[in-house]
Amino acid sequence: MRLPIIDILLAATLLAVSLVLGVGWYWRRWVRRAARRAHRRFGARIDRFKLTGKRYITEALLNDPDVTEAVGVHAREHGVPEREVWGRVRGYLAEIIPAFSLLMYYRFGYAMSKALLSLFYKVSVDYVRRVSIEELPRESIVVYLLNHRSNADFVVASYALAGEVAISYAVGEWARVFPLEYLFKSFGSYFIRRRYREPLYHRVLERYVQLITRNGVTQGIFPEGGLTRDGHLRPAKVGLLDYVLGVAREPGFAERLHVIPVAINYDRVLEDRTLLRELRSADGGDRPGRLAQLGQVLHYMGWNVGRVLSRRWKRYGRAAVVIGEPIPVKPWLDALATGGTPLFDRPRSERLGAVQEFCDRMMERIGAIIPVTPVPLACAALQTFDADFVPRQRLLDRMAELRDALVEREARLLRADCRVEEVWDRAYRMLRMRRVVARAGEGYLILPRGRELVSYYANSIAHLCGEFESAVKARDQLPVDSLIGL
Repeated sequence: MRLPIIDILLAATLLAVSLVLGVGWYWRRWVRRAARRAHRRFGARIDRFKLTGKRYITEALLNDPDVTEAVGVHAREHGVPEREVWGRVRGYLAEIIPAFSLLMYYRFGYAMSKALLSLFYKVSVDYVRRVSIEELPRESIVVYLLNHRSNADFVVASYALAGEVAISYAVGEWARVFPLEYLFKSFGSYFIRRRYREPLYHRVLERYVQLITRNGVTQGIFPEGGLTRDGHLRPAKVGLLDYVLGVAREPGFAERLHVIPVAINYDRVLEDRTLLRELRSADGGDRPGRLAQLGQVLHYMGWNVGRVLSRRWKRYGRAAVVIGEPIPVKPWLDALATGGTPLFDRPRSERLGAVQEFCDRMMERIGAIIPVTPVPLACAALQTFDADFVPRQRLLDRMAELRDALVEREARLLRADCRVEEVWDRAYRMLRMRRVVARAGEGYLILPRGRELVSYYANSIAHLCGEFESAVKARDQLPVDSLIGL
């Protein structure tokens, strides 16, 4: 007996739906188990709120009274319907809110970062006092403040802390391209628009940051607001930190807030020549066109692929991370209240001034623990000489003197147990490969295109050099102040 065609189609549809549902169920089950295995392997702390669905967070913020008030103000000021403004808010939330995936963070993200970092660097991780972090109460809200030397900082810091905690970073709009946007969001990072002044956007961003802070999400913030172009630490910007500190208005949260300074340094910053080119452009130099920049990137990639294929590939030296001690926020807030007006009772301008002073002190702490890798040490020594040719023995003697000065100031010195000749040889291999320095008789010659790179790397540790600091800075020809406002 023939079945009607409608029955055949219905049966086929039911079979297909059953298969899809079954495969989906098994897939979700596998993902959950794989994620749990990855988490157990690292034993890291995962903030439960990071696993909250994006829809729930969106609805919570749409129902936030402060956001509602900001929508009404924006609608009145611009003469547009509130329904249109709410649509704008939904767009901001879709852009900001991540979709954290435990599996992506610990299986894919960690494996990818380990492979890339092993290819380019030897990574060193040090703690000022690790036990101080281990002793933090479980309910603590932790914010890591990091200096910003390279776009690789996100990868290096996450890799260094993978066994401790999964960090949510504030990422600039430069990463809002496929596939970086998807990757960063799956790793729990949220996107921010830098130099975007609309009050409505900043109220939405503020309430999101405070929502995740209130729920204990560990965050990573780069107070400088962008990459350093000249090697020096840049002036701190306090917008995001002010948002985070805002939760201390509520009872019980000030005691839980802790800030941890983190310092990062490299023997080679991948973007160093690009950053120096931007510095020259800001100082009135010619800026290469997009095609020229694309050509440079393709040339760089092709050159490195050739080195890998010809088995001449060498790593770029050290990438070093130093993690400082936790700094509780409550004593600072109490000191402000004792010395005058409590922080949150002050006008906005005065409050931001106080937060700026706090953030500047944190930047000083970051500067104090900047790791000194071989290339910055060698460049600082070269920078102290008034000539482009430096005899080998004089250079080694100066490096030894610099190292003694750094040890006296309790700087975080890598390879401190090695002879100074070994440290110089490690640095020289990198500098020779970059065509920064060349051997000439009984000494070394700083090549014309290498002087600015010598200054760039020396600047990263100049503030630690004690009596040699003025000599290091005096030889610096880079326009230090031209990009402060960026």
